[in-house]
Amino acid sequence: MQYFADTPGRWAFVSTNSVTQGDQVPRLFGPVFEGGWRIRFAHRTFAWTSEAVGKATVHCNIIGFDRHNGPARLFEYESASSAPQETQVAAINGYLVDGPDVLVRPRRTPLSPHIAPVTFGNMPRDGGHLIVEADAYDEVMSDPVAAKYVRPFPGSEELVRGTQRWCLWLTAMDPADVQQSRVLRDRIEGVRQMRLASKASSTRAMATTPHLFGQRAAEMFDSYLAIPAVVSESRPYYTAARLPANVIASNKLYVAPDRDGFQFSVISSSMFLTWQLTVGNRLESRPSFSNTLVWNNFPLPDVNDQQRNAVTGAGQSVVEARALYPSHSLAQLYRADSMPTELTTAHNALDNVLDAIFGLDHADQNLEGRQRALFTEFARLDAGQIGNLR
Repeated sequence: MQYFADTPGRWAFVSTNSVTQGDQVPRLFGPVFEGGWRIRFAHRTFAWTSEAVGKATVHCNIIGFDRHNGPARLFEYESASSAPQETQVAAINGYLVDGPDVLVRPRRTPLSPHIAPVTFGNMPRDGGHLIVEADAYDEVMSDPVAAKYVRPFPGSEELVRGTQRWCLWLTAMDPADVQQSRVLRDRIEGVRQMRLASKASSTRAMATTPHLFGQRAAEMFDSYLAIPAVVSESRPYYTAARLPANVIASNKLYVAPDRDGFQFSVISSSMFLTWQLTVGNRLESRPSFSNTLVWNNFPLPDVNDQQRNAVTGAGQSVVEARALYPSHSLAQLYRADSMPTELTTAHNALDNVLDAIFGLDHADQNLEGRQRALFTEFARLDAGQIGNLR
């Protein structure tokens, strides 16, 4: 870019597709666009291979720039290894989308007033002493005093795959119980010793309250939304769930208050997954949730009471469809090629409600239509935020 600063040249580069994902986009494309350049053509993600022995496949983009006006050329691939299909578009933004030229940066608070704040779950910092794994469950539950404090403790893996893990949740512990329970006494002392031996002063300070998790989310007295930190890229919807207050979310989950299920309905829509896949980071190829980058920037338009009730009702139908298959984990329910018919129908109805709020008709209920609607609404809402709350 600097080489061509004083010339009307054209230039392009080939890169891994990480440059068009997550917080990399404003870092790279912000200075380029500020320099007066625009994307003249772009190849969305494709597989790059070589003739080398033991070759590895890399997912790449090709992006070209100039300083002229006029239409741009966007090359899309049905799959990473298929032939490109060219489309002429009005403009291409840093996410390689035919949409407004916007850059999504981390935001401390939600852009939409209808989106609840999301925080991390609960981090033990306990050396494993407050965690009850499956092989220790029977031993802990055989202690009637300790058993009073055992709570389910899911992370992303447990929530999505339906496996079990528990913890000792001692925020309301009766101090007398420690003397009556060998399990509590030994485990709390184990936490205290681990924290005292830590090199981190913040962890050593926690040794004064060894019965408590090191970092605790706000108390959830009603049902709350639990969001996996990372999900599979092969699933057609983001696999979140509402949990009751007696389930303690680990720090591998994000949490948000969700008394009526509205937040669950939003994150369970194709509109949200499109936003996550378009602007979010990835861990390898898997979508990686971020409260500041993805969730706080989700550009949900203003909704009235009737629309909110419609969204919540459609989300409840998704919950009811899941409940028809109690032995199935979320990972099993959301296999792209074998979702139950009832679940697919419920999600389609939810999508119709959310898409209509964004102003989409049936013809635009696809990836490209949703991306355009999302970026258009983001540009409108972001322009109204003084200082962007960043």
